[in-house]
Amino acid sequence: MSVTETLNEGLKRGYKIVVPAADLDAKVNEKLLEAQPEIEMKGFRKGKVPMALLKKNFGQRLMGEAMQDAIDGAMNNHFETSGDRPAMQPDVKMTNENWKEGDDVEVEMTYEALPEIPEVDLSDIALEKLVVKAADAEIDEALASLAENAQNFEDRKKGSKAKEGDQVTLDFLGKVDGEAFDGGAAEDFPLVLGSGQFIPGFEDQLVGVKEGEEKDVVVTFPENYGAENLAGKEATFTCTIKAVKEPKPAEINDDLAQKYGAEDLAALKAQVAERLEAEYAGAARAVMKRGLLDALDGKVSFDLPPSLVDAEANQIAHQLWHEENPDVQGHDHPEIEVSDEAKKLAERRVRLGLLLAEVGRKAEVQVTDAEFTQAVMQQARQYPGQERAFFDFVQQNSQMRQQIQAPLFEDKVVDHIAAQAKVTEKEVSKDDLQKAVDALDEA
Repeated sequence: MSVTETLNEGLKRGYKIVVPAADLDAKVNEKLLEAQPEIEMKGFRKGKVPMALLKKNFGQRLMGEAMQDAIDGAMNNHFETSGDRPAMQPDVKMTNENWKEGDDVEVEMTYEALPEIPEVDLSDIALEKLVVKAADAEIDEALASLAENAQNFEDRKKGSKAKEGDQVTLDFLGKVDGEAFDGGAAEDFPLVLGSGQFIPGFEDQLVGVKEGEEKDVVVTFPENYGAENLAGKEATFTCTIKAVKEPKPAEINDDLAQKYGAEDLAALKAQVAERLEAEYAGAARAVMKRGLLDALDGKVSFDLPPSLVDAEANQIAHQLWHEENPDVQGHDHPEIEVSDEAKKLAERRVRLGLLLAEVGRKAEVQVTDAEFTQAVMQQARQYPGQERAFFDFVQQNSQMRQQIQAPLFEDKVVDHIAAQAKVTEKEVSKDDLQKAVDALDEA
């Protein structure tokens, strides 16, 4: 087998691989010998079928496998000996299209090699870490929100009209064409007006009702309603209003704290402060990460694989186009032109991505199985009831695994670099942190 260089320009590489017919024949014979003990054929005992007969019956089928194995072996050997790492999957094609059994196989392999990444001194990187403490006003606001979510309902004054947000207790009986239907009746049903619990139009017609009032509510079931016998049909619900209650936020006290699993109000305040400061720390980390990337971007310069830059630029251009055209969900749209701005951003992302990957490789940064599984389960929670199916899908889809693992790896590399940098903490207000976060989108 021979490998001859045909192209070496910048990061572009090209090689001609020739697999001699004799090598292919030897691989086919090797595969037949492997399989021979298990093959049965009429007229022969198991494992005793002559090689010549096996080759006649199975040789043609195994030739394709032998070709693939030989080419894969040549490629792997080339990358091992040359030290090249392809930026993307190499383009491999057979050049002797009129090949027939007994001919050598000639293959052309082209790819873009990943560049040599220069060493970077991380010790002189200076970073600022913003720190925000939860203010009393912010804690009180969060407690008020918790109290509102834990609201109770109290009877309104006799004769008061129900408002949106009120809870009405009612009996109702629904009929279609004068006939009652399954699921169309209930007694002492508590319904919060405006909650969207019932079909469109039902709750709107109860705004203004009073305790003791009887009212017919006329609505039309949606065309796509789950029960086919009701879909698209008009129904009349006879409603008897038994109570009208207004919402009352829970009092902010120890009882409220215990509803949320805290021992007392002081413990709940501490939990709220901790949660708020964790949110602020997450935002502050994003700001510090941008500062770190900016610092790294100014430290390195090397050739970039054009294929990676083009792919990233196209992705950026598509994302920007869809943000400007949110009504278009698929890819049925005119060709999107890649702007100079998108190309420049793509170059920065590719450069930093390659640098972080190299730093992580040299530092032997790895995403553990536990970290990966935790990230998968967090994403799985977005699909209630289908968590197991999502987990199985990820396990079977290498591209999806890479999409989940890549940001985990990048974050660990960022932490590795930050640990060697000079980090100065600066306490700021929540508003100042928000301004810094907003500036990330504008940059």
